[in-house]
Amino acid sequence: MIRFLPLIFFLVFLSCQSERSSSEAVILSGQIVNPTNEYVVLYKNDQVVDSARLDENNRFNFTLLDIDEGLHHFDHNPEQQYVFLEKGDSMLIRLNTMAFDESLVFSGTNEQVNNFMIEMFLNYEDEEQLIQSFYKLSPKEFDFKIDSLREQKIEELHNLIIGEDLSSNAYAMARATIDYNSYIYKEKYPFYHKKSSNESILHALDSSFYDYRSKLDFNNAELAFFRPYYEFMINHFGNLSYMSCQNNCKSMIKGGENKHLHLNKHKIQLIDSLVENKDLRDNLFRNVAVDYLLNIHKIDGDTYTFIDKFHKLSNNSGHKNEIVQLFTAIEELQENKSLPNIIVQNAEGQSVTLKSISKQHTTVFYFWTASRKRHFRNVTRRLSKLKQDYPDHQFVGISLKTGKKQWASLIKEQGLNEHEQFWGGDFDKIQQTLLIDNLNKCVIAKDSIIVDGFANIFKSFQPKTQKALAVN
Repeated sequence: MIRFLPLIFFLVFLSCQSERSSSEAVILSGQIVNPTNEYVVLYKNDQVVDSARLDENNRFNFTLLDIDEGLHHFDHNPEQQYVFLEKGDSMLIRLNTMAFDESLVFSGTNEQVNNFMIEMFLNYEDEEQLIQSFYKLSPKEFDFKIDSLREQKIEELHNLIIGEDLSSNAYAMARATIDYNSYIYKEKYPFYHKKSSNESILHALDSSFYDYRSKLDFNNAELAFFRPYYEFMINHFGNLSYMSCQNNCKSMIKGGENKHLHLNKHKIQLIDSLVENKDLRDNLFRNVAVDYLLNIHKIDGDTYTFIDKFHKLSNNSGHKNEIVQLFTAIEELQENKSLPNIIVQNAEGQSVTLKSISKQHTTVFYFWTASRKRHFRNVTRRLSKLKQDYPDHQFVGISLKTGKKQWASLIKEQGLNEHEQFWGGDFDKIQQTLLIDNLNKCVIAKDSIIVDGFANIFKSFQPKTQKALAVN
């Protein structure tokens, strides 16, 4: 949980006060090494608070005379991260976009809570593989392991704040970082355990396994846009809807898209009955609608019925427009449709379209980002095998949410064929048009015509499907 920090921090800057100012104004300054664009944008929830342009030394400064205290996030496209601010804060940020999260350091008032939050963010990423190995354990063993890890983090937090003037709100935010990430594991456990242990039914759990649920707050406005809290709610309502349906819906169809529709109807009903906070309600309704659409891949009468229900419950016009756009994108990714008009850049800096890349070839477009190092290694190994099995296919990598310099550097470092690698600068357009809900997504096309717009680089090329997917 300890990272090596720079021995000398910000000597080129004015020193940042370690004590909170008597003024209510907030000063948030920083420097970005290897910037990927000219601006830093500060948000409270989903609303822009202010933006600051980098100067000639890549420094930025916000002077905020009146803020809504609490959790914010700052965006330096294509990356973003959280920052907790209270009135009178004077905060300094330093980061290098070549390792955005790993290099991020806060200095000044409230540095303790902000550095702790980024440490926890990195820690949970590192724990991912370890937790996967726990899912095969019995409920009692799993519960003990997760609780032990959580207690270690709580102790780390308590050691960090000894003698520090940390507000109750700042402490609550740090605890939320620990608690909700840990609770996510428990919500996932019955489903991941069934898969990892090859059990035919979900394992029975003692009533104490979910003890934490009695303390849940479904209407914490401060956490409505905090990813651990939001992701916990997604997993929690998924768990509740499945268990409720398993116990009460004997007529549920056992598989296929109708099952998916049925479960998502349960989710919407549960959210509607338990969540009152508007932002969290709308965010969760959006998640259910997006999850449903991204998993069905086809649009039929049931789809319209479900989305009509979503439109009646959601009070967020932006989310409603997003779902309409998602409808359109799904329709445009159907088999035999022409590839969308997406532009990427090659290693020489030239702009090219996906259509031009796929002409006269069966082309598999796959995606990667520099920040997901484990995925990058896994997909690289996977491609080595696929290229042997499918010598008549070309496999084209499109890098997303990665600075152009870092992308070019990684291509050389990893010895990748630069003719097969492209940089996707407009992440939002590529994601929304090609519906990239996870980095395992791939799009298969031939002569610029879509063969499969919803393929998976790890699952769509198994031996049983090779013959169907191979295009001569």
